[in-house]
Amino acid sequence: MAGFVGVFLTVVLTVVSVLVEGNYMVYDTAQGVVPGKLNVHLVPHTHDDVGWLKTVDQYYVGSNNSIQVACVQNVLDSLITALLADKNRKFIYVEQAFFQRWWRRQSEATKKTVQILVSTGQLELINGGMCMHDEAATHYIDMIDQTTLGHRYIKQQFNVTPRIGWQIDPFGHSAVQAYLLGAEVGFDALFFARIDYQDRAKRRDEKKLEFIWQGSKTQGSSSQIFAGAFYAGNYEPPTGFYYEINDESSPVVQDDINLFDYNVQERVDAFVAAALSQANVTRSNHIMWTMGTDFKYQYAETWFRNMDKLIHYVNQDGRVNALYSTPSIYTDTKHALNEAWPLKSDDFFPYADRINAYWTGYFTSRPAIKGYVRTMSGYYLAARQLELFKGRNKSGPTTESLADALAIAQHHDAVTGTEKQHVANDYAKRLSIGYKESEDVVAAAFGCMTQSSSFSECKNPPTKFTQCPLLNISYCPATEVDISQGKKLAVLVYNSLGWKRTSVVRIPVINENVTVSDSTGKVILSQIIPIVNASIANKKFYATAYTGESTSAGPMYWLAFTAEVPPLGFSTYVISSASDSASIRPRSYTCGGAQNSSAVEIGSGNLKLIYSGNDGTPTQYINSRSSVNMSLEQSYTYYAGEAAGTDQASGAYVFRPNGTSEIQPEEKIPLRVFKGPLYDEVHQMINSWIYQITRVYKEKEHVEVEFTVGPIPINDKVGKEIVTQIKSNIGNNKTFYTDSNGRDFLERIRDYRADWDLEVNQPIAGNYYPINLGIYIKDKNTELSVLVDRSVGGSSITDGEVEIMLHRRLLYDDGRGVDESLNETVCVLDTCSGLTVQGKYYLRFDPLGEGSKWRRSFGQEIYSPFLLAFTEQDDTWTNFAIPSFSAMDSSYSLPDNVAILTLQELEDGTVLLRLAHLYEDGEDNDLSVMATVELKKVFRNKKINKIKEMSLSANQEREEMVRKRLSWKVEGSKTNKQDNDLRGGPVNPVKLTVELAPMEIRTFIIDFNSKLVQY
Repeated sequence: MAGFVGVFLTVVLTVVSVLVEGNYMVYDTAQGVVPGKLNVHLVPHTHDDVGWLKTVDQYYVGSNNSIQVACVQNVLDSLITALLADKNRKFIYVEQAFFQRWWRRQSEATKKTVQILVSTGQLELINGGMCMHDEAATHYIDMIDQTTLGHRYIKQQFNVTPRIGWQIDPFGHSAVQAYLLGAEVGFDALFFARIDYQDRAKRRDEKKLEFIWQGSKTQGSSSQIFAGAFYAGNYEPPTGFYYEINDESSPVVQDDINLFDYNVQERVDAFVAAALSQANVTRSNHIMWTMGTDFKYQYAETWFRNMDKLIHYVNQDGRVNALYSTPSIYTDTKHALNEAWPLKSDDFFPYADRINAYWTGYFTSRPAIKGYVRTMSGYYLAARQLELFKGRNKSGPTTESLADALAIAQHHDAVTGTEKQHVANDYAKRLSIGYKESEDVVAAAFGCMTQSSSFSECKNPPTKFTQCPLLNISYCPATEVDISQGKKLAVLVYNSLGWKRTSVVRIPVINENVTVSDSTGKVILSQIIPIVNASIANKKFYATAYTGESTSAGPMYWLAFTAEVPPLGFSTYVISSASDSASIRPRSYTCGGAQNSSAVEIGSGNLKLIYSGNDGTPTQYINSRSSVNMSLEQSYTYYAGEAAGTDQASGAYVFRPNGTSEIQPEEKIPLRVFKGPLYDEVHQMINSWIYQITRVYKEKEHVEVEFTVGPIPINDKVGKEIVTQIKSNIGNNKTFYTDSNGRDFLERIRDYRADWDLEVNQPIAGNYYPINLGIYIKDKNTELSVLVDRSVGGSSITDGEVEIMLHRRLLYDDGRGVDESLNETVCVLDTCSGLTVQGKYYLRFDPLGEGSKWRRSFGQEIYSPFLLAFTEQDDTWTNFAIPSFSAMDSSYSLPDNVAILTLQELEDGTVLLRLAHLYEDGEDNDLSVMATVELKKVFRNKKINKIKEMSLSANQEREEMVRKRLSWKVEGSKTNKQDNDLRGGPVNPVKLTVELAPMEIRTFIIDFNSKLVQY
């Protein structure tokens, strides 16, 4: 009865308050946190995908609405008006790609208004990257770059630094996101929505949806960040509190007593009930409601009007306290409680939203886009270096358009492959445009750098260099010159790594009678291998698709030679004609696959690979230097994708296999073997749509496998997911290791999760993990490592075996919103066919404990391959004025455990430098140690005037960032103080040396003396 009286009095008070104000109602929205009550933090937000069902620009301007009604321009326009109507209203905005489009078109008056809103905290810019990047298919360097692009813009325009990570939509969450793109950019908290449904259930039961996440074993407590997984597994309001214009899914708050359907008490009761339900699984008396979802607030007032009323009437009711809030306010209130929180390590992969629905297919979806993004990422790293060496041209061309395209491509519906096809085309187009402008930057830099030592003053270099973005399919017009007609082809090989590098370069040529000379005129060893018919057919089809016109027959040979290139520098080589080829044609022979045929051995160096003479499969890996002798098998398999009409189809997001089929040759096709002085290679036609070339280099100790897969046949109406399996006799006891965004390696155990007792319902898909660098297995004696050239999914499904998924072609949508099957098709003129993908992976066996050196050093070479440029010269030409170059002191190279991630001239002429230690603590006996970099030798002939250490995203000084960051208590820990995690000390002001501890990344802004001495 007492409860009824309380409700009755509340209704009376509510009615009175309305009548007192007459026709105009003033809502009290000023309430803050109330101690002792349940505080419901209403966080107004919109989630704006930077491309998904529509392209980024279609979403911004509001076009193509037959697919989805969404216009980000409307959101931002109406938002400002709504915030100005009440100073207590708040809003958070995330995606800088959209915000910057909007900001550029605003008047100065509007800009000043928005700057005030930001400075007062009404509008908070959180996360702050150009997009909300994915956390599975992204490389950590790309994650850093796109975050830096957004963070520095926010700092320039608003003088603020984002405090909160807001990764609410990515499909699983990485350890690197937590510590590198969380703690190391100065975030105080990280919030997200998607974790495995089994994990969520347990965390709800135990009130562990909020916790301290320590993403790095090496960096210890300094890598900790407060993290929260949303209560309902999404980022929407509770059911019944959704207020988008013209939406009827939730009742509005109708508080005009003169009208029908008055419902204030009903809505207050529903609010309180929803709040109490969430509070029952949340620690403390503070909960967060995410008031918004995809592309909402098209007319912001509809949301704020109803939230104003809810805050007013709920607080009059008094059972709970409602307030406008932001994630920063919420985080500060949680921190002020001074409570200890449970500790989380490792990551949140793989993610399943329900039984039989593991989102592990997108680790491989759209492998061509994934490969393109990775290629452009390495190119962008090199192009920025060259732009610095030559001097940034403010009037253009610059690398900025490639930076923007790459940033957008990290979006969680871009590089993931979960977008519609027309949107994937848009991402590729942007990358192509960005590449083209950066290609001009690189060409101009090379033209100037080869002509004069004072090349920063060079404007119109006489030498024009061209590059070949389709070199992977042997399409390179620059190398197709007929040098028998008294011409020469000069090849410039650039090394963007900080170490001297020696590797084999392969370029297509039309003439086999050629010689290769170095910059001193000395003829060097080279070899010629014919381009096989399968490669010629792919080249013709895809080069035509790229150029829009039919291509000529083109080159018939691969010319290979060994290039030795200094750190951050280039070497030049000259290809000229000869009456007889100085390039060695390898011995070529074919193994017929007859019974009892003798084994085939390839490899002329330390590494030997043995093939069966009977069926042409690899059988043995022998390294004479390391005394490793291992059995080896390699095969191809496909998983049949589960069809629609079942509980879950396989699609762009979800991997749902329905049976496994080993791919057998359609007929006995023999091995074709080429043996040469630089490398041996084995060609195998696995079937009509899989072709494989295996290479063993004389001076290397790994195997390179180049695969061409596609078009995947679907005439049987079955979608297929293609994997390759590498089998050995290593006893890894269900345990394997995969990288986190190309950085740390995490231990994985088949059919096991550290945080809960896994109920296994998908033994294959549920054991797949994202791979950006590599995967390895080991036992007490040996390690098997496989490195990749792009994001893929992989696992160790049975002991001794590593499996990676190379390509997917599926016929049904998986019901996660894209509403399109993953059936990529390429049309050229009147011919259409399924997508063919070409890529590489690399494998190596090592004695236990020795594999990390190869994984780390060669992993850098995969990410940053040689950059090749070509120029044609007449027969009288002898050499460049500057035939070789290194930005670093000739006696110096970086330590083997350090890499340069960023070397870039900024808009104000200062230089952004990032250095990364490549090894984890204890990963390698020799290289998991403190490293020292001598900046004076890195920047020879340049005088450093000032150097500031910055946060990872370079938007604040690191010392200030560390001072401001919140420190949290952890359950079971005796103290909340930071333990003494090993980090490098301050920069030595005299010697200008930088220390890096294992896994440490240090970011600097350097101001060189105004009277610069050029490289």
